[in-house]
Amino acid sequence: MTFLQQSMLWGLLAASIPIIIHLLNRRRHKTVMWAAMQFLLKATRESRGKKKLRHILILTCRALGVAALVTAAARPLVSGLLGWGGGKPDLVVLILDRSASMEATPHSGTVPRRELALERIRDALADLGGTRLVLLDSASGQPQEVPSPDVLNQISTTTATDTTADFSTLASRAAEYLIETPGRAEVWIASDLQKSNWKPDNDRWTSVRAALASLPQPPKLRILSLGGEPSPNQAIRILSSRRAGNELVLDIEITRSEDSTAPLNLPLSSTMNGVRNMTNVTLAGQNFRFRKSLPIPPNQESGYGWLSIPGDGNLRDNAAFFAYGPSRPVKSLLVAPPGEATEYLSIAIAPGGHGGQSVERKDPAQLSRLELEDVAAVFWAAPLPTGQLSESLNRFLVDGGELVFFAPQGESNAEFLGIKWSAITTSEAGKFFILDSWDHEDGLLRDGLDGTPIPADRFKALKRRLPEGEAAVLARWDDGKTFITRRVVDRGTAWFVGSQPDYTWSNLGDADVLLPVVQRAIAEGAERFDAGYLANIGSRAAAPRPGESRTRLDDYGAPVPANEAFEAGIHRFGERTMALNRPAAEDDPEIMTREMLNNTLEGTGFSLFEDSRTTVSASSGPSDIWRGFLVAMLCFLISEALLCLPKRSSQATAEPGTRNPPVKA
Repeated sequence: MTFLQQSMLWGLLAASIPIIIHLLNRRRHKTVMWAAMQFLLKATRESRGKKKLRHILILTCRALGVAALVTAAARPLVSGLLGWGGGKPDLVVLILDRSASMEATPHSGTVPRRELALERIRDALADLGGTRLVLLDSASGQPQEVPSPDVLNQISTTTATDTTADFSTLASRAAEYLIETPGRAEVWIASDLQKSNWKPDNDRWTSVRAALASLPQPPKLRILSLGGEPSPNQAIRILSSRRAGNELVLDIEITRSEDSTAPLNLPLSSTMNGVRNMTNVTLAGQNFRFRKSLPIPPNQESGYGWLSIPGDGNLRDNAAFFAYGPSRPVKSLLVAPPGEATEYLSIAIAPGGHGGQSVERKDPAQLSRLELEDVAAVFWAAPLPTGQLSESLNRFLVDGGELVFFAPQGESNAEFLGIKWSAITTSEAGKFFILDSWDHEDGLLRDGLDGTPIPADRFKALKRRLPEGEAAVLARWDDGKTFITRRVVDRGTAWFVGSQPDYTWSNLGDADVLLPVVQRAIAEGAERFDAGYLANIGSRAAAPRPGESRTRLDDYGAPVPANEAFEAGIHRFGERTMALNRPAAEDDPEIMTREMLNNTLEGTGFSLFEDSRTTVSASSGPSDIWRGFLVAMLCFLISEALLCLPKRSSQATAEPGTRNPPVKA
């Protein structure tokens, strides 16, 4: 509850007047004990408790009647967002979530959560005349003075976007703004509480809490969560895009919100260079990954397009965009001495039927420098590099290359990225080292897009070397020792595999394991060349370079010119063409719990309003309830009057015409 005439609340002190009068009246009478009175006191002792309770009720009704009158004069307003405390603020800083997930419509609703939030906030501010409103939206991150709440849904900085949100940064900017803005302020956050946007484990929240607490007048923090459960929704995403000769190969993921395994037939539209085609895909669960190849028309070295699914509970995740450039060969480098392992690796890197793939082998004994500008992946079956070679490989990783180390034959104490090889160990006679566990969803041994696993359970070894050092473990031997580890360096990845494709070591040379491992590393490394065509909205790559202008090329949806920097689509920056998509975090369904909020905003005294209404209505704003307090005052005064009525005697209640019976002596 908030009050338009907050100064009138000082009148609540008048509620103590009946109590003061009662106490003064008690001091006027002096008690004198005399003998005959003892009999009367004894006769009325049994009813004394009831009389005392009656007097307390009369006094309470008088005090509450005065308090209700004063409260009505203060013009109270009640609304879930405004809460039940505090007066009218001088300033409201509104942090508005404009991320793609805010375009989800609540279950059984038709209005996106973002629009619901704007309506609730506009109605909550409607009667707070004189309160300044400053908007801090999640897309631009810049404070903006809003002249009136009525224009909230008309300005470009409140429209839909395909961006993500970072609430720790936004809250920090709100605190910075309030440092130079005196007066009583409140911070309102309108959000769907998506965990990926709040990042509750981010250390920045510690400084945010400290900044808010250090303000001369710490603001009230109010959080508005809207809509309840979302409507059923499907989302499409392009995981990777690469050109292979005259085809564009797309790795695609479609997810759906319902927790169901019932098959769902979904039409998929692909538009490429203005030509549209329709196919159907069937989702058997909540997540479906598949690969789609689109033929590139002759004499078209570059182009763009998008994939789309029908509209549903969120219109911002129904399309994914792609672009491509001229075809280029995929080159890999193999650093290994002559031998059986080198032969198997050469075949796996550039097998027959994989046009455009080539491998260059270099003997580590004759290697002095590396030229890696046009290389997608490096396979290293030799002692770990040092000196200038190590520096070159570090730069290669930073640029997005893939680097795979296989356990070398020779001994060496060299380290790379803090990882070194253990000594060679040999299995007991008649036994093997067996691969026991590996990550089926991530890494070089992950399952295929259709869910088919790599037959890594067939892999066994006579010899092994363990990668030692701090790194993510992706596969282990049956005794728990490490087989594959991974170190991510900027855009690239370094892999350490604890065996080699030599049959005196293991059966890794079998194509059913080695081929997918090598080809996945090459495909991921080749993405650094195709990455120039793909980026996420809000990332550094999605912004024009100095001297470049932005032009939107596609006509999907209803582009807003003033909002194009925050919308997914095909954008041209000077001579560059980029396909910009929403960040992957926006498809994460996990929501902040009350416990997470309590830990994240500990000490801020925040209030959470969860509005499950799914429609916009004129009655959703603050209610002026002073009339209710006047009615309450009348009820208290009438109750007080009834309690003050004298009790009728037993003679007065007797029936008319009757006489008391005579008393016999």
